[in-house]
Amino acid sequence: MRPLFVFGVHGGRMEAVERIRAVAERVVQSHGLELFDVQLRRESSGWVVRVFIDKPGPSGTPEDSVGVEDCAVVSREVSTILDVEDPLDRAYTLEVSSPGLDRPLRDARDYERFTGRAAKVVVDAPVDGQTAFAGRIRGIEDGSVVFEAQGRKWHRIALGNIKRARLDVEF
Repeated sequence: MRPLFVFGVHGGRMEAVERIRAVAERVVQSHGLELFDVQLRRESSGWVVRVFIDKPGPSGTPEDSVGVEDCAVVSREVSTILDVEDPLDRAYTLEVSSPGLDRPLRDARDYERFTGRAAKVVVDAPVDGQTAFAGRIRGIEDGSVVFEAQGRKWHRIALGNIKRARLDVEF
């Protein structure tokens, strides 16, 4: 991919990420997919643009999840558009993948989508004397995640109190 002179001149990395996000959003929507995230990072090998795509729905089985072909199609199309629009002033590598089996949970929509799934949650302020939980998401009620820890105790965790959360891999 050829470099242009946008990166350091017109708002830097954030502007570049937003331009890439807009391109990726158009492409994934045209394939019935969702854009999960876009990242631009400097790594030892150089600049890397990561586009994470997802399928709508619970993604409980491999058939429901993003596949290699989904990633390949999105990668080809995003790469072609980025080659024309040139959002970065330097060479970069484009990677397209899914958020993974242990995907982060970000908002109420994610907790609703993955109700019934195993997860790990870390909170800022203790809930019922704990700051870390492992168990099952039981839903969302009044701005709180209803969480069943270790199959026996139910907790209500305010969304605003959640520091980080991700699905737990189940086999």
